[in-house]
Amino acid sequence: MNSKNKKMVNRRGFLKGSATAAAGFMIVPRHVLGKGFVAPSDKLNMAAVGCGGKAGVNIPLAYNNGSDNIVALCDVDDRQAVKFRKQFPNAPYYRDYRKMLEKEAKNIDAVIVTTPDHMHYVIGSAAMQLGKHIYLEKPLTHDIWEARMLTQLAKEKKLVTQMGNQGSSGKGTRQTEAIVQSGMIGEVHTVEVWTDRPVWPQGVKSPRDKKETMPIPAEVDWDLWLGTAPYREYHEAYMPTRWRGYWDFGTGALGDMGCHFMDVPFRTLKLGYPTSVECSASSVYADFFKEAFFGDIGPQATSIHFKFPKPSSKKYPELSLSWYDGGIRPKIPEGCDYEKIFASVDGGVMFIGTKGVLACELFGNNPKLFVKGQLQNVKFPAPTRALVEGDTTGHQQQWVKACKAGFGTYTSSSFDEAGPLAEIVLMGNLAVRSYLHRENGKFTGRKKLLWDGANMKITNFDEANAFVKRQYREGWT
Repeated sequence: MNSKNKKMVNRRGFLKGSATAAAGFMIVPRHVLGKGFVAPSDKLNMAAVGCGGKAGVNIPLAYNNGSDNIVALCDVDDRQAVKFRKQFPNAPYYRDYRKMLEKEAKNIDAVIVTTPDHMHYVIGSAAMQLGKHIYLEKPLTHDIWEARMLTQLAKEKKLVTQMGNQGSSGKGTRQTEAIVQSGMIGEVHTVEVWTDRPVWPQGVKSPRDKKETMPIPAEVDWDLWLGTAPYREYHEAYMPTRWRGYWDFGTGALGDMGCHFMDVPFRTLKLGYPTSVECSASSVYADFFKEAFFGDIGPQATSIHFKFPKPSSKKYPELSLSWYDGGIRPKIPEGCDYEKIFASVDGGVMFIGTKGVLACELFGNNPKLFVKGQLQNVKFPAPTRALVEGDTTGHQQQWVKACKAGFGTYTSSSFDEAGPLAEIVLMGNLAVRSYLHRENGKFTGRKKLLWDGANMKITNFDEANAFVKRQYREGWT
């Protein structure tokens, strides 16, 4: 072999050895990097609090067929955890998230929370205080104060966060955003949002009216399920799914779908804090539920109307955004196609501007442009925000990868976006609960609430401020 060939072989050997060494260097155990650091090629170790309902989607998509790890499971109802306890037999199982965090903290990098709304904040904040990245189901929290605190905590602790409104990772959201921001419909002055929810019973005529109780199933820790909520006797009406209709546990139709539908105008129009909100609500069950309806159970249908300031606009200094649920739909602009705008059963969004109207479905999908009442067949501008691999089903993995990359890595619904969005959604419930408010046994009727967003305070009806931050049951903080 001549000297030239020897040099080439040596060079190849050196490069091969260097590449091998570099590859070996990339796979670094977590303990070598130190607390809070995860090697880029390592697996993310996740705990899941809540194993039923939406966890059936969140856990598999985060686990991603084993590309990452589920290292601990927690649920207050053993029946909900059967599937994942079988799938992850080596993951310790707990009923109490506090015990899980105490015993497993050193093994956990991140936590997925899929529980009823009233437990989101205490579980999420407990994990975040330990420096754990967090994936938290929508509507982020039960109360406005809780959403504000989690937003601040994520920033303070430098944590990677994601709310479970998967549409924020979808192409539809980005496409609709690009159309509106391109100016194709002119200046937007009105937004209409609607949903078919609630599709669950809004309470049942039993627990508080008849004082009826049921035996607690052996698989359920009822005290832990109640958590922060006021104590009440067990009834099958509350779990595992119908809790949404009870104010102590859920946030109604608005909390269920608001972070999906209102996310599109929130991002597109860069909405800040609203200045006012008012509503109308059905009272079809008032004769049957009296005490329960007004104090305990959400209405079957509502229309809620927000005002947002637009200081840059002289013609439209305020933007109107209205929400409709329970089958109520908005009036459509003259000439627009009724069937095309209301094509989706789930609901939709309609942007009304000075030049035209843009309607879309859930997650901003299937945008339809109307100008002077005529459906336009035009090429839409391309989305300006980067698309997410997997579209809406890539939402959980986007978060997982960002956890590995570290704080500052973009996620579609990080708490700096999700927190303010959740506050808007939850503020709608202030109007609903104030509308249903009674004083001295009398129904007070509709009120327009004026909102000081910076200070989280209703300025013209102090009773409504009780819903900004609720009182937790003794023993819960």
